[in-house]
Amino acid sequence: MRSAKKLLMVCLTLMLGAGLTAALCSVALTQEPSAQGPVIRTQVNLVNLFVTVRDKGKRIVTDLKQQDFKVEEDGQNQQIAFFSKEVSLPITLALLLDTSGSEQNMLGAIQDAGGRFLDRVLRKGDEALIMSFDTDVDLLSDFTDDRGQLDRAIRKTRINAPVGGRINPGPLPTSNSVGTAFYDALYLACNEKLNTEAGRKAIVVVTDAQDEGSKVRVEEAIEAAQRTDTVVHILLVADPRFGGNAGVARKITEETGGRMIAVNSEKHLAEAFDQISEELRSQYTLGYYPTNAAHDGKFRKIKVETSNHDYKVLARKGYYAPRG
Repeated sequence: MRSAKKLLMVCLTLMLGAGLTAALCSVALTQEPSAQGPVIRTQVNLVNLFVTVRDKGKRIVTDLKQQDFKVEEDGQNQQIAFFSKEVSLPITLALLLDTSGSEQNMLGAIQDAGGRFLDRVLRKGDEALIMSFDTDVDLLSDFTDDRGQLDRAIRKTRINAPVGGRINPGPLPTSNSVGTAFYDALYLACNEKLNTEAGRKAIVVVTDAQDEGSKVRVEEAIEAAQRTDTVVHILLVADPRFGGNAGVARKITEETGGRMIAVNSEKHLAEAFDQISEELRSQYTLGYYPTNAAHDGKFRKIKVETSNHDYKVLARKGYYAPRG
């Protein structure tokens, strides 16, 4: 019911904030013979995009209008039906922390900066969870708006020492993993936790992006994020002795509409968290009804541009159409 109530709030926010009619979100509250009480049925036809725009100096651009944007799906121009630059939609955030041995020297700084990041980015209506990953994937705090609980969960992180309840792995048991289960952590965060959430969804990962023990491939982790409309940001914190996989981090973030920021000091880590916080609170929301109405489950490529081609646009590269 928590997700259903949140979806209702998201739909109402979209309708009221943009002056739209109920055609944007068709929500019906029906009573069924169930011990759980009322069931909310939803049908959302829009494809929603959360877009960040930066100028040549990497400053965020906040004064664009609807007519300044162009959206294409599979090469076909799409008419923007919904536009907002006053983003008030709730954020559901997953903070994933790499606790493999390569992060030993930075863990204290990661804990400090991570706590400050959540204090800054979370507002009323937002929720976050905390996960750690090394040879296992561990859920240290489920979704909550309790800042104290989230901070305590961050402080529980230990290098190669899982604490708390192991996340339900579904088809991906992680207990026998060897190395760092980075891709598994992304996959599980999307499929097991964010899949049932509504509104804006984001994952922020602090890692060197090295993976040595996952059951899934990086492509499967990316697909899980795309299917759940989740944006992935990665703060690449790499110990020079172990190296980092910037190519993988860049691939994941570019395909999901997020950013990769390379971090080489505690100061840069705090600055990187600040940049992600700013982006999450400085997005445009674009929505369109796709000209291809087929419910074939296929991947659709999305391209978002502005009339000023000097601007850099950050948005997801595509989505999977519904089936049936």
